[in-house]
Amino acid sequence: MSMGTHQHSTQPRHTNTTKTCRKERKGRIKGEQLKYMSDVVPPEVRPKPAIPAKPPNVGAASPSSPFPPQGSGMIGGGGVSAHPPSGIPVPIGTHGSMHISAHSVSQGHTAAHNGSHGHSHGHGGSLSSGGGSTLLGYIGIDTIIEQMRKKTMKTGFDFNIMVVGNSGLGKSTLVNTLFKSQVSRRSAGWARDEKIPKTVDVKAVSHVLEEGGVKMKLTVIDTPGFGDQINNDNCWEPISKYINEQYEKFLKEEVNITRKKRIPDTRVHCCLYFISPTGHSLRQLDIEFMKRLSHSVNIIPVIAKADTMTIEERQEFKQRVRKELEMGGIEFYPQKEFDEDMEDKSDNDKIREAMPFAVVGSDKEYQVNGKRVLGRKTPWGIVEVENPNHCEFALLRDFLIRSHLQDLKEVTHNIHYETFRAKRLNENGGLHPISSNDTQESNL
Repeated sequence: MSMGTHQHSTQPRHTNTTKTCRKERKGRIKGEQLKYMSDVVPPEVRPKPAIPAKPPNVGAASPSSPFPPQGSGMIGGGGVSAHPPSGIPVPIGTHGSMHISAHSVSQGHTAAHNGSHGHSHGHGGSLSSGGGSTLLGYIGIDTIIEQMRKKTMKTGFDFNIMVVGNSGLGKSTLVNTLFKSQVSRRSAGWARDEKIPKTVDVKAVSHVLEEGGVKMKLTVIDTPGFGDQINNDNCWEPISKYINEQYEKFLKEEVNITRKKRIPDTRVHCCLYFISPTGHSLRQLDIEFMKRLSHSVNIIPVIAKADTMTIEERQEFKQRVRKELEMGGIEFYPQKEFDEDMEDKSDNDKIREAMPFAVVGSDKEYQVNGKRVLGRKTPWGIVEVENPNHCEFALLRDFLIRSHLQDLKEVTHNIHYETFRAKRLNENGGLHPISSNDTQESNL
């Protein structure tokens, strides 16, 4: 009995211990499985950590500024901001924040790897390339505009303007007034006993103008005494020959085997044609000249010495000139077929309605209402050159320099020069390259 009682009393104790061990083993196995499953679950399925709110004292990077804002998100003013620009998505990892490297494609993985090891490299740290240069600033495709601006400022601009008209119409004075410099062959202040010089051939005078860090090589092409002879037959031929010679020179440089890195541009971008302020109509010489050269150069007709006419006479003369140009089939700049979109068409229509510009030129200053202004002094008052109520010089200056200077160059290259190039290359089987001797001389 005692043995039976002992066996009966010890059996339940062994069973309870076994059950307890089994439960502990199952719990341990289940815990290991949950831990294993948490390791293999991809990051996309897991809930993303909460993104901390942006500190109020850290400014956002402006798309127009190439540099990040200076604030608490920078270290020493030379690091990469902890908050990237709003236009660039940054993936959120499980171990830390990731930064975008703009150094090169081959180093992109390295930068991302370094940024994903912890917050010690991600927040406020600077990413440096192998050379030690710090990468900072706004990243976007619109930064190409700033790159083009810097490169263009280094190389500078070329602009070539030709003036054509009778002697005594103020061609040189108007050009000097346009650029506020003595860029023409003479100033307006010549002595009475001095003979007015006349060019017997087409002459070009070049100057380098600099304003606000921008350099422009301006070339003013003066013409012979156009229309001053008794017999003016074919008096436009020297001018047409000069224009085509510049196209030929540029074309030879293009087809040369060893071309220059930057071909000098001597092509005429603009031709200001001065109309005598007769108040009646255009001369036959004016119509013939513009008709023959309108397809090879950008012609801008202007009425010279507009202060010799009243306001009513000036308006009637402008309407008559526009009608005669339309009847003669003369296309002046800006041409209607070159309008690229509706915005350009709207702007150019207003300019075409105001042409030809009635202008007055002067390089002398006078005191008017306590201000120094350019003008012409007369017995009845001072004609202010830059006053829109007195003449249209301000319209011509804004049109020629502020809004359409680059377009004049593009139309010259894409339309007039391409027309000459296609015609020239089709003649006699094309143009042969320049010889080696000529190449050596041109590179000097």
